[in-house]
Amino acid sequence: MSVEPTLQDEAARAGWLYYVAGMTQDQIAAELGVSRQRAQRLVSRAMAEGLIHVRLNHRIGACLDLEAALRDRFGLDRVRVAPGLGAGADPVRALAPAAAAELERFLRMPEPLVVALGTGRAMRGMVDAMVEMEAPQHRLVSLIGNIAPDGSASFFDVVMRIADKVRAPHYPMPVPVISPTPEENAAFHRLGPVQKVVELAQKADVVFVGVGQMSNDAPLLADGFVSRDELDEMQAAGAAGEVAGWVFDSEGRYLDLGTNRRTGGVRVSQGLDRPSIGIAAGASKVPAIHAAIKSRIINGLVTDETSAKALLARP
Repeated sequence: MSVEPTLQDEAARAGWLYYVAGMTQDQIAAELGVSRQRAQRLVSRAMAEGLIHVRLNHRIGACLDLEAALRDRFGLDRVRVAPGLGAGADPVRALAPAAAAELERFLRMPEPLVVALGTGRAMRGMVDAMVEMEAPQHRLVSLIGNIAPDGSASFFDVVMRIADKVRAPHYPMPVPVISPTPEENAAFHRLGPVQKVVELAQKADVVFVGVGQMSNDAPLLADGFVSRDELDEMQAAGAAGEVAGWVFDSEGRYLDLGTNRRTGGVRVSQGLDRPSIGIAAGASKVPAIHAAIKSRIINGLVTDETSAKALLARP
């Protein structure tokens, strides 16, 4: 019994013929028995739905120049700058393939590594852009709790998604992202299994984190982890950004107030002597990225052209 192809089946086949077989839209139309206009829509759908991932194998000169300038200006150990996608485009789409390639570089290393991971949209985009591979020699550990305020699994948690793609042992952080009280947070951290995951995260060989802004569109507010009053309090204290849920000011100093007293998981220390790579781009994130670089919360960066230029333009 034959199965009728779904619209997604058709889009996937059209995308394959366009990007892999190198067919023109007229050739795809003839191959699939559809109009040229439908072939064009199917190819566009394949890209829009993430059925096709494109990797740029040529390093564009302008991006290389920006990488060198960022390394020189901020003393970063490693920088990848992805070509921009134009005004109004989602910067996560631009940086996700470059970020995926950077993580894959570590996962292909033969010696066992502990890879610590933050969360967020950019991190999730990175995972979605990764290729599948076998990397059972490594251990993946989350830096941040995986329980949302309503008790559900945190939507942007990535450690299990990556483990699925690379078949590696993984260790979620079994605590709330932010507990209701400091006492509850401390109680979670007294549990034996939590302490083991925390110890593993603290000795990670490489760290990959998103960088969130603390302006009025802060991800912590949008995702329900902080209240408007708490955000106001932290903004008044100079909050500029957050990494793995931990909020810092414009100098990259962690604040001793607000949700930082209730945040679960592990704080990324300033000045780590091992790779701590930020995955972030976008105009609203530039002040947060800048602060994280200044204090060496991150010593590596994957970003896009527009954000790189904005960082270099800051005093």
